[in-house]
Amino acid sequence: MAALPDDPAILRALLIEVLAERDNACAARDALEAQNDRLRHILLKLQRHQFGRRSERLPEEQLELGLADLETAIAKADAEAEKRDPDLRKERTAKRRASRGALPAHLPRIEVVLAPESTACPCCAAAMVEIGADTSERLDVIPAQFRVVVTKRPKLACRSCAGVVVQRPAPARLVEGGLPTEATVAHVMVSRYADHLPLYRQAGILARQGILVDRATLAAWVGTGAAEAIPVVRRMKAILLASARLFADETSVPVLDPGRGKTKTGWFWTIARDDRSWGGADPPAIVYTYAPGRGREHARALLGGYRGILQCDGYAGYKTLAAPATGPGPAVVAFCWSHARRQFYDLALKAKAPVAEEALRRISALYAIEAEIRGIPPERRLAVRQDRSRPLVQALFAWFEATLAKLPARSTMADAIRYALNHRDGLLRFLDDGRIELDTNSVERAARPVALGRKNALFAGCDEGAEAWAAIASLIETCKLNGVDPQRYLTNLLTRLVNGWPQNRIDELMPWCWAKTGQA
Repeated sequence: MAALPDDPAILRALLIEVLAERDNACAARDALEAQNDRLRHILLKLQRHQFGRRSERLPEEQLELGLADLETAIAKADAEAEKRDPDLRKERTAKRRASRGALPAHLPRIEVVLAPESTACPCCAAAMVEIGADTSERLDVIPAQFRVVVTKRPKLACRSCAGVVVQRPAPARLVEGGLPTEATVAHVMVSRYADHLPLYRQAGILARQGILVDRATLAAWVGTGAAEAIPVVRRMKAILLASARLFADETSVPVLDPGRGKTKTGWFWTIARDDRSWGGADPPAIVYTYAPGRGREHARALLGGYRGILQCDGYAGYKTLAAPATGPGPAVVAFCWSHARRQFYDLALKAKAPVAEEALRRISALYAIEAEIRGIPPERRLAVRQDRSRPLVQALFAWFEATLAKLPARSTMADAIRYALNHRDGLLRFLDDGRIELDTNSVERAARPVALGRKNALFAGCDEGAEAWAAIASLIETCKLNGVDPQRYLTNLLTRLVNGWPQNRIDELMPWCWAKTGQA
């Protein structure tokens, strides 16, 4: 140990320095302990979300809200620590500068020049010249800024010729005699169906800026825009139904039933195309079709003429599409392994179930192979499946049959195995075609925006309102899949349509055409 100085003043200074270091260390320790507590809390929530009982698991949206609040609390504690410790603030500032990335080039730049108050040299008073500059960029925002577009059409008259007046015709409008531009209508549509903001809330946002537009008027704008866009959605559906492979699913939507003063259950029947998993050239797309029920007649009305590969769950309405009654060349129906797996997953969560765990292990081996071959051409995918997946599937179904014989006939485990055996042909289909996916997760993801809209708006006001919802959501979700900004796309689409876009060029209005031309 180093000898301490004899001078009391030096000792006092050393003591003050040590005490300051101790206080800083204690503050850092307390901050770390608080952060660890928050992280442990996050971990427990994640574990409950992933592994807890169904009744205890948090919905994904609720979990994200909780995580956002916890992360906000951590950032608040970090900011307070930086205020107390200048060195810590300097260190974290340097880290943020190094990792923050660049802002998009298409954003407008507003340059603010902070020049010295005087350009005269402080030594000799001579004029100084600029030898360089330090620049930095920060993300700024102007809250949704509404403006008034004033269209002025001058009238020209001839002094020599009586009654001669020339004036340009008024431009076409989506809402004739109404207030909104096409961009305003697109904004309301995107806020409602992409950001899931009900119209009465949008009316409140407008009112804060002194713009008094009631909910009914906003609804009229949306309905007018939907009616204009319907031909594009109809054509997009036709394009999808001509595809070599489709995913299909259905999800419920509550619809107001005015006659009873209650809500009834309607259905969004969803078809999706996404060939990115095997490098297909066709762009991804989603089309929702509203129907008042879930009967097989609705599946037949939507897909009865389809002749490609149809990937779906085991719902009986889809099975009939492969029956001879649908005419020559029926659809090739491939079933979803995720639905078969879910039967065993639910059983494994309830209690220790060795049979369910063994089934999950065997199915997971198939998914591991699929993860390796995702994105490669279908011929190579097929070769790998024939070589590695087929023996696993054959062994799995042999194990299913042997295990079923040992189980009570009415047990839930026997039901889960029978589900897989009853859908064997459709589950085996992926072994014979490299374009077929193992599951229908692509289309199931398309149900999430519908669920969010259902959660925020509670119900559709009528069947016609649900049809408008389906049409606009089809365009918005297809924009998202193709990396296109829905606001810009819908503004441009509505503007072109009201100005008489030719019907024989309607294919050029598809969202993926925007992605190809760089207008996204």
